[in-house]
Amino acid sequence: MNSLLKNKVFLRVMLSDILQNMGIWIRNIALLFFIMEHTNHNPVMVSMLTVIEYAPIFLFSFIGGALADRWNPKKTMVWGDFLSAASVAVILLLVWMGYWQAVFLATFVSAIVSQFSQPCSSKIFKRFVPEEQVGTAIGLVQSLFSLFFIVGPVIGTFIYVQLGIFPSLICLIVIFILSGCVLIGLPETEKEDEEPSNFTEEIKKGFSYVKGNSNLVAICLMFMVIGLSGGLIQPLDVFIVTERLGLDKEHLQWFSALAGVGMLIGGIVVSSLAGRLNVRTTLMAVFLFDASAIVIEALSTTVWITAPLRFLTGFFLAFTQVMLSMFMITNVEEKYIGRVNGLISPIMTGFLLIGTLFSGPFMASFSLVLVFTISAIILLLALFPLSRLKVNLGKKAAQSNQAKA
Repeated sequence: MNSLLKNKVFLRVMLSDILQNMGIWIRNIALLFFIMEHTNHNPVMVSMLTVIEYAPIFLFSFIGGALADRWNPKKTMVWGDFLSAASVAVILLLVWMGYWQAVFLATFVSAIVSQFSQPCSSKIFKRFVPEEQVGTAIGLVQSLFSLFFIVGPVIGTFIYVQLGIFPSLICLIVIFILSGCVLIGLPETEKEDEEPSNFTEEIKKGFSYVKGNSNLVAICLMFMVIGLSGGLIQPLDVFIVTERLGLDKEHLQWFSALAGVGMLIGGIVVSSLAGRLNVRTTLMAVFLFDASAIVIEALSTTVWITAPLRFLTGFFLAFTQVMLSMFMITNVEEKYIGRVNGLISPIMTGFLLIGTLFSGPFMASFSLVLVFTISAIILLLALFPLSRLKVNLGKKAAQSNQAKA
């Protein structure tokens, strides 16, 4: 841990992540409240914000990953932040002129840019963070994300309520510029010499690389199952609070906060243990616990059962995210990281949305408990691709390459 905290590259990426997470929450809360005020709480307009946030993942994620493999990762991340700042400045001008609908464009542009920046961040980790420290690094990043999951809404709400939409957008501009300035200090990265190829060929190579790697295929299948299982129950959390526990819907925020605290602590724990944990065994235990917790939570009518389960679910979610991310970074060749991220990232999101699409109709046709039980059974299916995971494959390949050198 100490040596990682002395890694200037890691610290710069972490500081940039802090600024970007703060900006994302300020943006999300400010735009949500702004749209609600200007549309008289129109649910269609509010839901459109979510669609606009997720649409770029499907439209640009793989393209962004492929381009990230071609471009200089440092320059891509820096210019991504500066372009985000410029786009928000344009939106600020349009809103000032009375075109409030322009806030949708702000969300769309910001989401697009993230599809280029995130794979570049993984490439930076791959190149400058020692492999034995990758798990700790990913764990700290996950803990940071969890922390903002707790305090982000508070910060965003405070800034919007106290200052309004214009200062909120100005804060966004400043934050993105600061993030870009932090990333300027990253060391220069030289692109490896490769035979010239066109963009289409590189995309095909990305698909072939994933298809030919049994570990990546297994991870894709796990993400499909996890996304579908989570999507079925995520929109129904509020009914656990209102129907099963008999509380007002406003109490949902406290259960969400418990999950966030669990993710924060889980990220810290897994970051310190990641190098000593067996990926397959740990994830098997996590999936079995999560499936059981989903059913028990649906059956529970007591806060003192549901609340600890929500905390533990968040705790072990951090294990899943950190260990799968660590496994991918350490087992994927650097020149393919962008394309692999761009291909796999939308899978979980896509199946999450598919599950969300069916969650409401399923609950209307059956019952809350049955939907949660179906979700748990689906999650258990992740054990099958998990059993195919070859934990030491990446390390053996790396040792083989070193021997040849």
